[in-house]
Amino acid sequence: MTADLLPGFRVGHWTHDRRETGCTVVIPPLPNVTSCDIRGSAPSTREVEHLHPDRRLTEVHAILLTGGSAFGLAAADGVVEWLEERGVGYASRVPVPIVPAAVINDLGSGDPKVRPGPKEGRSACDAASDTGIETGLVGAAAAASVGKWAGLEHRVAGGFGIGRAEHEGAEVAAVAVVNAVGDVLGPEGNVIAGTQADDRRFIRPGPPRAEMPSNTVLAVVVMRASLDKRDVRWLSSRGADGVTIAVRPAHTRYDGDVCFAVAAEATEETPTMSIDVLGQLATIAVAEAVRDAVSDS
Repeated sequence: MTADLLPGFRVGHWTHDRRETGCTVVIPPLPNVTSCDIRGSAPSTREVEHLHPDRRLTEVHAILLTGGSAFGLAAADGVVEWLEERGVGYASRVPVPIVPAAVINDLGSGDPKVRPGPKEGRSACDAASDTGIETGLVGAAAAASVGKWAGLEHRVAGGFGIGRAEHEGAEVAAVAVVNAVGDVLGPEGNVIAGTQADDRRFIRPGPPRAEMPSNTVLAVVVMRASLDKRDVRWLSSRGADGVTIAVRPAHTRYDGDVCFAVAAEATEETPTMSIDVLGQLATIAVAEAVRDAVSDS
């Protein structure tokens, strides 16, 4: 299936031909203000320290979501090269592209030596578009799965999804790479993708199974709004709340959950909206992106 994000926000995938791994790049409009929220206890990231509200830089030139665990961070080198060749980057003697990245661990899905690298990062950039974005088991979510809390043998497919929320003309959208320990819940609290174990109660006698090395939900919230970095950091937290709503359990010791938020410069047509309303929209958009990721499961 395909879906659109917001105009000007481009998304591109590289997917391994046997769907053992992949990577996804989000290329936002410039200028923008970007920050992130990290809730999982086992994240693997690159350049996210730039996104802290106390740091001077505000703008990023792309965000990479990738498989391959920490090895997959090498794909960011290809994204940086691709941007540099186009003169995109932080203004200095040479343009220096700022590309934060976060990973999922999909090394157990096939050959553990198959990982995204610089060439694959470039391929994702070449494929980037703001329309007709493929969803499902593609890009960074090619080997994603959910419902692993009762054991890996009971997992089902995760995926890559897109969600949107709107209020009085203000739009917030999100993408999500869903590779969670937990089950994915629908709006009514029903499990729409989860463990296939015979006993599907998460709270039951005995602890959850401990063999949960390959998990994480990654999300990117996007919007048009003139905001400062501290506000965008707050919106990334509200986006992470969408994972809390749509995944049970969420943000476990075995997850490396990261939610980015990007506010591109508002246009004359962009309605002025309360930061509190934008926060609610961010939560809804991420929850919908998580559910969309498993809609074909």
